[in-house]
Amino acid sequence: MNHKPTDVAYHFKEKSPSIIPKYLTFSAVALIMLILAIIFLNIFLGGIGVISWEFLSHSPENGMESGGIFPAIFGTVAMVILMVIAVVPVGVLTAIYLQEYTRPDSIITRLIRVAINNLAGVPSIVFGLFGLGFFVGFIGSGIDSIFYAPGRPVWGQPAIIWASLTLALLALPVVIVSTEEALRTIPRELREASYALGATKLQTIVRIIIPQALPGIFTGAILGISRGAGEVAPIMFTGAAYYLPYLPSSLHDQFMVLGYHIYTMATQSPDIEATKPILYGTVLVLLVLVFLLNLVAILIRSRIRSRRVYA
Repeated sequence: MNHKPTDVAYHFKEKSPSIIPKYLTFSAVALIMLILAIIFLNIFLGGIGVISWEFLSHSPENGMESGGIFPAIFGTVAMVILMVIAVVPVGVLTAIYLQEYTRPDSIITRLIRVAINNLAGVPSIVFGLFGLGFFVGFIGSGIDSIFYAPGRPVWGQPAIIWASLTLALLALPVVIVSTEEALRTIPRELREASYALGATKLQTIVRIIIPQALPGIFTGAILGISRGAGEVAPIMFTGAAYYLPYLPSSLHDQFMVLGYHIYTMATQSPDIEATKPILYGTVLVLLVLVFLLNLVAILIRSRIRSRRVYA
């Protein structure tokens, strides 16, 4: 006698193949979130005790065992802003050229894409050595030899401008790829409608394509901020200073930065236990600062996206 499966057994048989991947994915996400929560909680508990207005607004004292971290906060924000100003125009123009002006099967396009992929895989320390040799040793020293007296380096020394440009090279592949993805999502009908109304290719790019791709461009900027704000290796040779209790007054000055400040306190301090609370507090400030910078970019992107939807 044949028995039909019950509704419950039949339902489980039909749904079980899709339930297993769903729960595996949820478990992986939950594990990652748990690890992040533990790390952040450890940093928060270790650093919240030293967070105060004096810690955030004063310069370091006695080497780095007391005082505040305001020069490092200022240097980090200034470096990130200069990096974004340098990398976004170049990355966007490169993505527009690859997407709008070249053929995907051309040799030039393939070579450019290979270069971008290789650039994304270069270790960050190599960018630091390149920045030291090219920006500081070649461009900076060349400017000094033309405009300044010999033996007095002005631009031919580590500076905030060279550190920012080095980080811009580090973030360039991210901006290019994210902008290209944003350009690919723009419907071809918009381009064809613009051409049908008599607009040139340049007018179509400036007035139609770039405004539509702005959310994706800001996504690349957000990823660049996240990548560059915490980097230490590229700026060790190109501008970051171990201890500077004052703010940079020009683009050719050295500067303090939170990432390098954390590195030096963790590896070079003569009294680790004395600097441990300051170390945790600096890490907490860096995390909050990166979060705030990303939040500002996300809010701008959301505002632009909402305007585009309701326009």
